[in-house]
Amino acid sequence: MTTPMSHRAARTPVQQAALLFGLVFLLVGVLGFIPGITTDYGSLEFASHDSGAELLGLFQVSILHNLVHLAYGLAGLILAGTASGAYSYLLVGGAVYLVLWVYGLSVGHDSDANFVPLNTADDWLHFVLGIAMIGLALALRRRGARTDAR
Repeated sequence: MTTPMSHRAARTPVQQAALLFGLVFLLVGVLGFIPGITTDYGSLEFASHDSGAELLGLFQVSILHNLVHLAYGLAGLILAGTASGAYSYLLVGGAVYLVLWVYGLSVGHDSDANFVPLNTADDWLHFVLGIAMIGLALALRRRGARTDAR
């Protein structure tokens, strides 16, 4: 028996990874706008180091920061539609997060240059995300190439 889903091509592992990251970024973006999950919600600023709101009481957020997470999530969902798009999303997205990690370490947390805003927890999460996204892109691309060669 043929179902509508059986005609759709199965997602590759790199597409599944991009889809997962996209969903997580969407969730984080939404959670950043929910009082209680985001502590000190009343101090949420559009874009400033003065934003005192923290997702889960740990990661400093602003409206801009939340919107960027939502945009990253949507990009992940869209680019997960093809293996090459998913690979690019993970590789380029990971590189952007590593740049953001260096930026967060370079600017003072109380500086006007810290407009996103970022705190130490954000900085190290960006490092982990960057390494994970790039690592998955490379590992899953190699794995997909071996599978295609068979």
